[in-house]
Amino acid sequence: MGTPEFAVPSLQALVEHGYEVVGVVTATDKWGGRGNKELIESAVKKYAISQNLRILQPDKLKNPEFVQTLKDLRADIQVVVAFRMLPEIVWNMPPLGTLNLHGSLLPKYRGAAPIHWAVMNGDTETGLSTFRLKHEIDTGDIIQQVKTPIGAEETTGEVHDRLMPMGAELVLQTIRSIEAGKYEPIPQDESLVCPAPKLFLENTRLQPESQTCQQMYNWVRGLNPYPTAWYKWGEEFVKIHKAKAEICLHDTPVGTIVCYPKQQFLALAAKDGWLHLEELQLEKRRKMTKKDFLNGYKA
Repeated sequence: MGTPEFAVPSLQALVEHGYEVVGVVTATDKWGGRGNKELIESAVKKYAISQNLRILQPDKLKNPEFVQTLKDLRADIQVVVAFRMLPEIVWNMPPLGTLNLHGSLLPKYRGAAPIHWAVMNGDTETGLSTFRLKHEIDTGDIIQQVKTPIGAEETTGEVHDRLMPMGAELVLQTIRSIEAGKYEPIPQDESLVCPAPKLFLENTRLQPESQTCQQMYNWVRGLNPYPTAWYKWGEEFVKIHKAKAEICLHDTPVGTIVCYPKQQFLALAAKDGWLHLEELQLEKRRKMTKKDFLNGYKA
């Protein structure tokens, strides 16, 4: 059960190591492309088609027809990677339960955006966890985990791409340990819980009034490539794709964007220095480098 590119290597690993995948559950096709006239299939569906796997795309996971079809497949175990929340009638169906791959070291970063928040918060380490699903989201007993460092300049996109093959290997190892009956589930320590809520416009804005330079820099790389950190410049909505932090003293009001084209200076004033805007995008404009922006800037 999965939808985006992140889930494909895990499915591929199971197929290539001889496990019988009796069905693939993925999101329904969406209209997109130029003029919204193209039906877009999920990355998982495209791979499933290439392997002639049975594909299920239910609108509603409690739909009686879908539930019966799932029962008829008689799966021993279900594997969930980057899918949506399952109802109990689905996750509690197979005899060996439902296994979930999560993009963090649980119980840290329970929620929809674990990789983003690890980078946004400036963590130097993250990882992956496999656990058995139960009613409360991301709370099941941990089966296996793997850790990896986060580089000081890495973006969420870079960490995501590095975690994909690691996740596939972890799913494979976990399935083998369950198959062999050689594993000891570890209950999550509730005192260490840290949320990773879904990202919206409200919680992706840079906050110079409360964030340091370094924190804003982490915000920018943590929201790269999507959904992107943003700030208002006057009435203009500005997306900030890349930045650099400079810790220093200045007397510019915090939250001011200062622009000096001749000096090639474009930065947001923080309370402890400057956040230099290296790559930005104005509303309804293409993404551009600081140099290109300043060369065409008119006050």
